[in-house]
Amino acid sequence: MLYSRPMSFMYHPSTNLALGDPYVPPLSKRPSPGDARAFFDTLILSASGWRGVFGADDDDVGEIVAPEKLYAAARMADVFASWLTEKAGPAPVLALAMDTRPTGPALADAMLRVFMARGVDVRYAFVAAAPEVMAWARRSGSLPQDQPGRLSAFSYISASHNPPGHNGVKFGLTDGGVLPPADAAELTKRLRSGACEAADIERLAALCASVPPADVARAYSSCAQHKRLAMSDYALFAREVAGGSDDLAEQEAALDELSAAVDERDAAVVAEFNGSARCLSIDLDYLANLGLRVKAVNAQPRAFAHRIVPEGASLDQCRDELAAAREHDPGYVLGYVPDCDGDRGNLVVWDDRAGMARSLEAQETFALAVLAELADIERRRLAAGAAPGRVAVACNDATSLRVDAIAAAFGASVFRAETGEANVVGLARRLRADGWTVRVLGEGSNGGVITHPAGVRDPLNTLTAIMKLLCLRDGPRGPAPFGLWLQISGQTPPEGPPTLADIIASLPGRVSTSVFEDRAALRVKTRDHASLKSAYGRLFAAGWPALAARLEPRLGSVGWMAVMTRGMDELPLEGDFGQSGSGGLKILIGPAGAKPVAFLWMRGSGTEPVFRVMADAPDATTEAILLEAHRDWVMRADALA
Repeated sequence: MLYSRPMSFMYHPSTNLALGDPYVPPLSKRPSPGDARAFFDTLILSASGWRGVFGADDDDVGEIVAPEKLYAAARMADVFASWLTEKAGPAPVLALAMDTRPTGPALADAMLRVFMARGVDVRYAFVAAAPEVMAWARRSGSLPQDQPGRLSAFSYISASHNPPGHNGVKFGLTDGGVLPPADAAELTKRLRSGACEAADIERLAALCASVPPADVARAYSSCAQHKRLAMSDYALFAREVAGGSDDLAEQEAALDELSAAVDERDAAVVAEFNGSARCLSIDLDYLANLGLRVKAVNAQPRAFAHRIVPEGASLDQCRDELAAAREHDPGYVLGYVPDCDGDRGNLVVWDDRAGMARSLEAQETFALAVLAELADIERRRLAAGAAPGRVAVACNDATSLRVDAIAAAFGASVFRAETGEANVVGLARRLRADGWTVRVLGEGSNGGVITHPAGVRDPLNTLTAIMKLLCLRDGPRGPAPFGLWLQISGQTPPEGPPTLADIIASLPGRVSTSVFEDRAALRVKTRDHASLKSAYGRLFAAGWPALAARLEPRLGSVGWMAVMTRGMDELPLEGDFGQSGSGGLKILIGPAGAKPVAFLWMRGSGTEPVFRVMADAPDATTEAILLEAHRDWVMRADALA
């Protein structure tokens, strides 16, 4: 049924997407406490953000949001406004933006009004990629206190890789990342306290209604101005990250070297945006300045051509586009597909050895970025004649042992945290405070790469790292990163310029279960994961001798050791496996007194109602043996818990 919106309804100037009606408060229709509670209890509240199904269902692409869901959004804003005022003082300045989910504007309308009613100065940018918003907050937050463009924090509306009917919010200050786990836990505690009571619903409805329509209209009409500021700060920050220095002259020298090498290689990429926030970000200009030619696909906001999560079948179109482009232009070497908020971007590559385009596994993508950045650190050190430093990689507990082998070749150390971007970022910060150089970090199992000084994943940084491996050659700024890796790891260089297939083939051989494939996501009945893990431990102890016997022909005589991850810490685990609680549990497998050669891992998802499992092994057969036993024990433990 067609309907017309009132004349007071406002639209975004460049996309013509709906912003909202300044004259209609979002909670003019109140939800009942029961309806509010029923929805509130479905929310997933984790250190990575707060998420729920704000549309009618998982796959809803409509813009309408029910009153109980608008109430939840208003309460989220209220809690953060209160906490932020305590941290930053009166009249804090907040960046507000979203990804391209259709429910985003309605949630922003509710949150915007609550923020304004609570005395927060809101700078609304409408649609922006998550790394763009965080770069804006970081750079603007470093301005002097009396500068009008200075920011205190950001609020970003997104459900990352979840389906389009989902949405949520992430909060952060001005360090370029989301809030640390401790602060996120405090906000979650406040969000729960007193939620869904009739008095609270009335209070938030009154707050929304208290903001003059003219003020709301002014916030809407200024979104283009704030978007320009976000884009400018992001472009400058992306150059700082790519150049590996905050010194402008060093940035220019590094980028000039890289862009000249990319131009000489005549490289091109496919950007399959899938209607994400990256449609409206800096990608095309940034990549062109890097020397790359770019073919953009599905570059219209909300043009969701496939699932939002950039895994599996979601990479098929990009793979096909790369193969088609390659038929006419051999310069096309890879393509990338971001998730909706644009902080993840998984890759497809042209494999010269196989003569086809193929998708990279998330673990491969992370390993390539780690290799590129560690090699770049080493080449700069050699060029400067400096002594080796304390270099580390921070990653999540499900990251493949492939990364440990790469790091060891460069004399670097690997530290792991519990799965969750906030945990990995917090670990990297702690390591830097202890004197470590941590250039690259991320969740290897998710393909997310964070390149310091960025505090969030960014596909542009991943592409830049891979171009270093593919295109840079020996020169005044040091030896070629890929050549250096081959020398250190004792491998023979290819004949002629290296291809991506050559680089990928040089990685240490590993096979890891993708956490996004069906066999890795188990639907368990119990919510008591500690009890499940306790039961799993008993089953594992009883079944280990038989599993070890199956592994011996492939791995030799092996034993095991359990470790758990909680927040930023990875700790030995002796006795009851249930001690790991809701954190990560990993069983390292290897010869006695030697480095592990495989592992089993498990953890309940913090953002989805699934229990994730994986195995990491030297080959596919061993991975299959391990995962088969692992899944069986988990499901049997679920029945016993």
